[in-house]
Amino acid sequence: MSNAAVAPSLPREEETLDEYREQPLRPGRRKWRLRLLIPGALVLVAVGVWLLVRARGATGPVYRFATVERGDIEAAVSATGTLGAVTTVQVGTQVSGQVSAIYVDFNARVEKGQLIARIDSTLQQQTVRDAEAGLERSQAELAKAESDYARDRQLFETQVLTARDFAATEYALAVARANAKSAQVTLDRARRNLAYTSIYAPIDGIVVERNVDVGQTVAASLQAPQLFLIANDLSRMQILVSVDESDIGQIQSGQAVHFTVQAHPGETFGGTVRQVRLQSTTKENVVNYTVVVAVQNRERKLLPGMTGTVAFVTGSATDVLMVPNAALRFRPTGARADTAPTLWYVGAGGRLTSVRVGTGLSDGQRTVIRGEGVTEGMQVITAVAQGAPTSGASSPFPSSSRQGPGGPPF
Repeated sequence: MSNAAVAPSLPREEETLDEYREQPLRPGRRKWRLRLLIPGALVLVAVGVWLLVRARGATGPVYRFATVERGDIEAAVSATGTLGAVTTVQVGTQVSGQVSAIYVDFNARVEKGQLIARIDSTLQQQTVRDAEAGLERSQAELAKAESDYARDRQLFETQVLTARDFAATEYALAVARANAKSAQVTLDRARRNLAYTSIYAPIDGIVVERNVDVGQTVAASLQAPQLFLIANDLSRMQILVSVDESDIGQIQSGQAVHFTVQAHPGETFGGTVRQVRLQSTTKENVVNYTVVVAVQNRERKLLPGMTGTVAFVTGSATDVLMVPNAALRFRPTGARADTAPTLWYVGAGGRLTSVRVGTGLSDGQRTVIRGEGVTEGMQVITAVAQGAPTSGASSPFPSSSRQGPGGPPF
């Protein structure tokens, strides 16, 4: 009876399972499957990224390269200085008074002897008239003394006048003559001071500064006040450059100079060392010397007072091989220090290879090199951008370390 009871139930279970498979998934079951699939996908993506990064890291370091170039190079000592006219004259006044007239202004061209200003001459004219009166008085006294002397001499010769009285007459004559000379000097000085009230240009040139206005009072008691500053010729100028004592030994007269000014960016001007002054100055425990640089300014682009950044050319070379200084400083990890300058590049098979070179002139950024196996266009290493070389059994720089544009083109 038990077998008979079980047999009829099997078909019903199979039918129920088939019906279940044919039914669509309910929303709850769908969410349950998505919750299982999303974490699995994220794990697979993370594993893939990790394998990719590991594969890239295993390729070795990434280098920065520079090209061996051929060209011209100059070595220079840099300093700064101030532009100015070769000859400048401070025009002042030797008499005090009020400025009554000004005939020139800034940037005016003047000629030697040209009237450029006047000082009120009222007091000086009065002084001249007083000196003229003093001279006339002295001349009158001299005439009287001469007349007395002529009369007393005759009396002395006839022994009517004593020697003592005649000596007094001679003394009076000598004093009268001296007073007349003094009065003449006083008059000349008064006339000269009157002439000083007219200010004339001492040289041909351009008025660079004007320090007074009409109505201003100037006092010349201790020193002559500056009224104008006149530059002789701005077509020829000079730069007074302050050079450190560590560089002054490389500078000499006749040396070529390049300089720039902020007023004309991108333009380079030329000059020549005219003088190295022996006088030194000390500022903040640094000893400097003044170097005078002669400059041609025919186009009048340069103005007095501009600051020039000066480069004194200490050496030059043409048609030479050059590399950046960083290439000469580069040393791979594990490489032994070498007494000779060395360049590194990626050679055949991706192996790091070095070549010894001789060095020459440097401009601070590039250096002249020479040596066998170094050619124009060669790619040399300047730095490691990523990773570092590792040591190997046969060579401290394995072939797997190569990253970059390849070895030298020779």
